[in-house]
Amino acid sequence: MTEFYIRYEYWFAVFQLVMAMFGMGATLTARDFGEVLMEPKAVAVGAVIQLILVPALAYAFILSFGLAGGIVVGIAVLAAIPGGTASNMFTFFARGNTALSISITAITTLACLLTTPLILELMISRYMPADFVMPRGQIIGEIFWTLLLPLLAGMGALRVLPRYAGHIAKWSIRASLLGIMAIVVFSLMAGRLDAAAFGLTNILLICALLLLLTTAGWLIPLLFGLSRPDATAIEMEVTVRNVNLGFLIKALLFPAALGQSDPVGDMLLFSLLLFGGLQLLVGAALIALRRRRAAAELA
Repeated sequence: MTEFYIRYEYWFAVFQLVMAMFGMGATLTARDFGEVLMEPKAVAVGAVIQLILVPALAYAFILSFGLAGGIVVGIAVLAAIPGGTASNMFTFFARGNTALSISITAITTLACLLTTPLILELMISRYMPADFVMPRGQIIGEIFWTLLLPLLAGMGALRVLPRYAGHIAKWSIRASLLGIMAIVVFSLMAGRLDAAAFGLTNILLICALLLLLTTAGWLIPLLFGLSRPDATAIEMEVTVRNVNLGFLIKALLFPAALGQSDPVGDMLLFSLLLFGGLQLLVGAALIALRRRRAAAELA
């Protein structure tokens, strides 16, 4: 089974991402994008944080700690990917502005067609072997086919089958989670998820990165005087990354090969899974805090 997974790792990554984006699309309408016109300040702040501030903070983080090797690639990929479907759900449960969250997710997802390969090239090229060439065109193509096209297809499903769109979204997201579980299980069986090899220092670095991004997501909207619901939406967008896209980038840049070790690729995979697990815990804590604050405002 591990040989089967290694041979088809790319398609596992494609499956979980396509299903996640199709499910997200089944919750979106063209009206959701109208939030850009209704709340330009909040949307602009959220998009700028995602597309500019997060990569800048990640790069400063790398330089500040003098990092090199696989952990740099892991941090760079986490900085280059936008928020995902989970951020919208977390915003809803935290009583934030869900429409704003969806708008920012949609905008940054469209923008990542160009920003993701650019950010990766700027952040990791100097840490890669001299003969490494960033496959920018391939990344752009993969993002289009596995991110944007399924998103549009999901929106089409909502338009054509509105009564069933909720079920389509629910089962698509479940299928995506099943794909992620398969990646985790088969990677463990193949010995590619080794906490000891990853190291306690790197685990703490990923924790510190998450804390840094969460703090930025909380502080910047506050400085701009945004309302609590808007600030909550942006906070979730910055904290909860689209690790589904990260898995695809890993499969593209560092494909698994039978009988060959790949320390950088394994560190990238571990970084994504660790951050993905931690962001769910932090997101759950933020939901509890924001719901308590929302209840206090209504009291």
